[in-house]
Amino acid sequence: MKLALPVIIAALALVACGESSKPASFSVAPGTAVVDVAPSAKVLKIALVMKTLTNPFFIEMEKGARRAEAELKVELQVRTAAQETSIEQQIQIVNDLIAARVDAIVIAPGDSNSLIPVLQKASSAGIKLVNIDNRLNPQAVQQAGLAPLPFVSVDNEQAAYAAARFIADGAPPGTQAAILEGIRSADNAQQRMAGARRAFAQSKAITVVASESANWKIDEGYAVTKNIFQTNPQVKLLFAANDMMALGALKYLQESRRSAVKVAGYDALDEAVAAVKAGQLAVTVDQQAGEQGFQGVSLAVRLLHGESVPDVMLIDTRLVTRKGLN
Repeated sequence: MKLALPVIIAALALVACGESSKPASFSVAPGTAVVDVAPSAKVLKIALVMKTLTNPFFIEMEKGARRAEAELKVELQVRTAAQETSIEQQIQIVNDLIAARVDAIVIAPGDSNSLIPVLQKASSAGIKLVNIDNRLNPQAVQQAGLAPLPFVSVDNEQAAYAAARFIADGAPPGTQAAILEGIRSADNAQQRMAGARRAFAQSKAITVVASESANWKIDEGYAVTKNIFQTNPQVKLLFAANDMMALGALKYLQESRRSAVKVAGYDALDEAVAAVKAGQLAVTVDQQAGEQGFQGVSLAVRLLHGESVPDVMLIDTRLVTRKGLN
């Protein structure tokens, strides 16, 4: 039975649209409990600042953060911008949280540079900071005089590489490939593009003929894919740096009857997993959004207790394929 992709897409649109002794990194396997934080006598106020709730990935991230809230007995405030491109709104949210005197901010920044000045302001106000999902630019952080922030995410470059290699496997000579990038000023978008490019470059049979940003959005994924195929109608491989863009691309490919194009996504949204099971999406990447939210809040609590935390905590990823679902 074919998946009613246009119905899924419409539903998604309605959801919104010095030296240290600390370890440099820490890897977290699926289902691993990595925190043992005793509840505080004082109810700690922790804010989770995300890019948007128009992307189900961040809904799952909030669920993980809420689990940490319940287990660690803290007060969690969840704030989001309207869209993933609403950077100025995220900046205002952080300013509001400074005024509200929260104890810690866990942030998934929409941009890797623009949020740094306001986060330095928050740090100067005594607020503990944890960076999740999209990494802030370490050089810009240092130049701003802000201490390095603990970072929770996945190896975006390696996960994107694995997904792109999956669709590239067995490609015949002369195969054309294209990439749908995320927001170009975001580190995770840059890492995913780099991973996909590395995978495609390893095959002499594949040429990347287009790489365009669709800003993580489903509607832009559709429009950019349409433009790519109007210029490069022979593209057979398409890597999308998130599932929202992949779903938009699939809608165009279905409408234009290009069933031979292999598409890779990233995030393992329920709708994308259903598309994989239906044979429409070749692969997506499960990066455990809920675990990122959970560990972000947990690290914030540990910082507030004066504990040492890892500089980098990497959550394991896995490829979701039709074979693995059957």
